[in-house]
Amino acid sequence: MKKSKVIFASKNKDKHREIAMMLRETPVDLIFGPEVEPVDVQEKGKSYSENALLKALAWSRAFNMPALADDSGLEVMALNNWPGIYSARIASDDESRIGLVLDRLKGIKERDARFVASVALVLPKMSQVWLTEGMCYGKITETKRGYNGFGYDPIFMPCDYDKTFAEMELEEKNALSHRHIAIKALCDMLKSQNVIE
Repeated sequence: MKKSKVIFASKNKDKHREIAMMLRETPVDLIFGPEVEPVDVQEKGKSYSENALLKALAWSRAFNMPALADDSGLEVMALNNWPGIYSARIASDDESRIGLVLDRLKGIKERDARFVASVALVLPKMSQVWLTEGMCYGKITETKRGYNGFGYDPIFMPCDYDKTFAEMELEEKNALSHRHIAIKALCDMLKSQNVIE
């Protein structure tokens, strides 16, 4: 299969690793953007899809090539869907972010939550933008569990499972995650149309 280079519009190596694995069977060779040259983008959007699009457009314009971006977040129902689109910005590191969520949930029995991911693919030569979205529902655990994954994975247990994302191997997590659902929709579109330059 002939592969076309698409730049990954993010500085997050963990996300790049996950998404590159999901795109193995597609005509996409996903390049980690910062290895070429980092591009700073202010995430000023009011939704995941707006932020994903802002990033993909900025990187695509910077390198004049197709670009793919993801924006995702954790929404906790008892906290009015907080932290949402600010999930990566409520603190400076994963440990602190997890601590803030667990602190706010102290004494609260209702711990339903969901991960949301939006993916934007910008195809400059065709003047096209593709957007997909995925969600994964579950609960927030009382304490951190597991050492795999990244972000909020150690406190998110998906529905019908008795382990967190961080207790799963990457392949198992990828099979049901919010990011997988969004990328799978994109893969289905890529298979049906030969549009990558």
